[in-house]
Amino acid sequence: MKRRDFLASTAAIGGATLLGPLRARAQGEPQSGGTLVWGHSETTQNLDIHQTGTASTGRVLQNVHESIVTVDADLNVIPNLAESFEVSDDGLTYTFRLRQDVTFHDGSDMTAADVKYSFERCADPATGATNFEVFNAVEAIETPDDYTVIVRLSQVNAPFLARLAENGAGAVLPEGSGDIQGETPTGAGPFRFVRREFGNEVELARFDDYFDGPAYLEGVLAREITEPTVRLTGLRTGELHMINDIPLDRVAEIEGDANLQVVTWFPLNWDFVNFNHDYEPFKDPRVREAFDLMIDKEMLMQGALWGQGEATASPSFPTHASHNDDISPRAQDLARAQELLQEAGYGPGELKVVFKVTTNYPYHVDSAQIMLEWFRAAGVDMTIEQLTWSDWLSQVWVDKDFQMTMMNFFTLWEPDFLYYSLWHSTGGFNYRHIADDALDALLEKARITTDRDERMGIYKEVQAYVQDNTLDVILWFRNGTIGAQQSVQGLDTIVHPNGSELNFHKVWLDA
Repeated sequence: MKRRDFLASTAAIGGATLLGPLRARAQGEPQSGGTLVWGHSETTQNLDIHQTGTASTGRVLQNVHESIVTVDADLNVIPNLAESFEVSDDGLTYTFRLRQDVTFHDGSDMTAADVKYSFERCADPATGATNFEVFNAVEAIETPDDYTVIVRLSQVNAPFLARLAENGAGAVLPEGSGDIQGETPTGAGPFRFVRREFGNEVELARFDDYFDGPAYLEGVLAREITEPTVRLTGLRTGELHMINDIPLDRVAEIEGDANLQVVTWFPLNWDFVNFNHDYEPFKDPRVREAFDLMIDKEMLMQGALWGQGEATASPSFPTHASHNDDISPRAQDLARAQELLQEAGYGPGELKVVFKVTTNYPYHVDSAQIMLEWFRAAGVDMTIEQLTWSDWLSQVWVDKDFQMTMMNFFTLWEPDFLYYSLWHSTGGFNYRHIADDALDALLEKARITTDRDERMGIYKEVQAYVQDNTLDVILWFRNGTIGAQQSVQGLDTIVHPNGSELNFHKVWLDA
């Protein structure tokens, strides 16, 4: 069935076919030199690693900054800028022994003072950091010598170490550099920031003093090309060495092209429909549930993603112990949706809703257009307002000026990062005005629960609570894709274990 026929039809379509593990061509002997031109599918925003909340910016900054700890391929926390770490038996004291060979891009050597500064800056409300709550329980940060940092907590925060494995909280910046980070990000990563033309491109250059050895590439030029067809054309003509997010309807075609190579993985991210809980109709859980019942998640995934994903009711990483296997997407039931709206006081045509969607994600626009027909069939008068990425961030993320919207988050493998950030009333990613005392209590309980199995059980309760109360509508996991010229090598190293960010340290060009 052609996609245009699908959009005009209500016939059910078969299930998604999930892509296999990471795939790339056989690798030769690494060579140094050359600048990789990357067709980046999104536009970078605020370049301050503490303040930014967008994965598009994080993909670039992942190569500029380093965190005090990181994760291995199995998502186990391991040392990074710290050469070792210890946690006291009572879970209240974290001692980090720092590497003594780390140099920042400004030429200064990393010491404990830089770590203390970075953590305190992230925790300071005046900074506006999206991950400020990671440090809520921090009582003191001590630096007994230049290469030892001791963090003392006032109460147990079981996920504290894992949260530091993400650059947003764990990045170490040069002491006093906060004022320049938004425009000139400066860290200790394998590439240093050179320049940015907003909305056009970002240039990075190899940092020869990187503690883990210099990168093979001389530099990376990230050209921001949000239009999928233009991005693919640039790859085909050789203007671009690599693109992320192959147009969803062209993946099979590129996989069959002998002149190109494809990397695929599952999942890249998950998507959900959001309600503004301060908008009167959505204060009523019956209205929220009605909208959930209007959506055929499998059909929506097929129509908007061309089957490049899998419907889900849980945003937890599919193989993680926190994933709740006992919940599943609500089936579409327009009749029941109409009943719920009637019970809430909204007859046919009486509920008017504006759905704000960003053109930064073309499949979000497609999704909104498909859902529009279902919503109207259930008696909702909905209009779609398409926004640029910058306008969406300004209106929805910052000002919370919306009624309904749609967004994706990039796997967020660590469950506290995922659930506390998005659903706690004080969470840094809670742009929907969600404030639920019972949910807050569950999330806070998880933080002080040291038994891993018990803590994972709490997160399963959280997932069931979010669905039972229709706080948002979880839709699907989406597959990740990279298309590249045959000359691009080391692609088996490019995808971060978190499934979201890209590392160019070991990527190289075959001349």
